[in-house]
Amino acid sequence: MRVTHGSITPGSSRLALTIGNFDGVHRGHQAMLERTVARARALRLPACVLTFEPHPREFFTPATAPARLTRLRDKLELMAAAGVSRVHVARFDARLAALAAERFVEDLVAHDLRAAWLLVGRDFRFGARRAGDYALLERLAGVHDFELEAMPEVALQGERVSSSAVRAALAAGDLAAAQRLLGRPFAMSGRVAHGEKLGRELGFPTANVVLRRRPALAGIFVVECQLEGETQWRPGVASVGRRPTVNPTAAPLLEAHLLDYAGDLYRRHLHVRFLQKLRDERKYDDVPALRAAIAGDAAQARNYFSKKTNA
Repeated sequence: MRVTHGSITPGSSRLALTIGNFDGVHRGHQAMLERTVARARALRLPACVLTFEPHPREFFTPATAPARLTRLRDKLELMAAAGVSRVHVARFDARLAALAAERFVEDLVAHDLRAAWLLVGRDFRFGARRAGDYALLERLAGVHDFELEAMPEVALQGERVSSSAVRAALAAGDLAAAQRLLGRPFAMSGRVAHGEKLGRELGFPTANVVLRRRPALAGIFVVECQLEGETQWRPGVASVGRRPTVNPTAAPLLEAHLLDYAGDLYRRHLHVRFLQKLRDERKYDDVPALRAAIAGDAAQARNYFSKKTNA
């Protein structure tokens, strides 16, 4: 899959295009990608996604922006797996935020990406002050010679599948509901950084991943971890939070302890998928109490995987 950023040099081929933030790449997003890829094949055109970084709400209201479900790297990997040929990542900045709706379509959709076919939801809004809507796209499709299609809503058990619904399930600790909406376990990933070796001193060494944005969940979890360059998933237990008992952190931290693993994880990319919430994060009175709690978490994780193996 080809990924482009910044300014675009129009290619020789027109594109089958869809547009959105695709945060989480949930079942609704997957349906959009599947439809785009299918239509691209029928038209014998590349399937392209136009997405934005950062999320527009992170640009306008960073303090109150929703928790990010998917890092850009993971989002791109999921799009590639769906069969997308190209993704253009447009930087959402003051210039793009001020671009009039008509110019958004003329400049990005028609000229730069040369869309021959476009798929969006009927609630799609675009351009300065979100002035552009589906009715405007219908009018501009004729002006700029592209076919427009509306993506119907995707519902699951009577609930509209959305990034907001996924966030609500994760905030409530309902990993099963999040998995139903996503079509896979919720996951986080990142590069393992040097920590303060606190986990090792407690007898439970951890792989530490600094989270640059507010996570969608918090607490202690049963997890599976996959190391860069490996195919197997290793059982583990992880915490997401600020480590309130000893050396609290200013930024949220993902700390994963891989059960029965003694290798060096530093600087390796770690993919962590969340299977069950054990408890909320809490502040303990002293280090022995913290150590006992972590031992209990590890024992619960082992019991989870033992039951899973024997099921």
